Amino acid sequence: MHAQEEFISDLAFHPLTLDRWKDLESLFGERGACGGCWCMWWRLKRSDFERQKGKKNKAALKKLVRSGQVPGILAYSERKTIGWCSIGPREEFPALERSRVLKRIDDTPVWSVVCLFIAKGFRKRGVSAALLKAAVDYAKKKGARIVEGYPIEPKKGKWPDAFVWTGLPSAYLKAGFKEVHRGSPTRPIMRFFIEK
Repeated sequence: MHAQEEFISDLAFHPLTLDRWKDLESLFGERGACGGCWCMWWRLKRSDFERQKGKKNKAALKKLVRSGQVPGILAYSERKTIGWCSIGPREEFPALERSRVLKRIDDTPVWSVVCLFIAKGFRKRGVSAALLKAAVDYAKKKGARIVEGYPIEPKKGKWPDAFVWTGLPSAYLKAGFKEVHRGSPTRPIMRFFIEK
């Protein structure tokens, strides 16, 4: 195992609150993690998302945080922000609700993991799986019974990191999720069942 592939053991996790906004900014950078997204892809109609890419998406996410809503969990290593997981009740993500491939498989209430973003030098080092476990713990504290994720399983070879922002099935499996449905060959729906 190369030094860069070693797992990170000193991880800490915190919900994104207004006092941690600058940490998210430093992680996402000017481009808002990917092409001005600012983790608003699932929260908006496609036309609205395209119209407000960049600064307007950033302002929309900050407005959510300012209102007291927690849109996700930040991961830290040695006090540096290295990862992000967007999680919340499925109803908070209207674009997910409209998805044909990722449509609801039943009417059980679920919390949804819709984005994982890991800083470049920290990828393939166990951060995604650890972040998923932290997200499940957070959802459990908020009363969730099921946490659902929507990873991408490349048909063959490796996809560019920018295209796997919902994570890979391997990270979900390591975090204790199980596949429960497949709406397409590359898009499993995976669930973590929280014990009472």
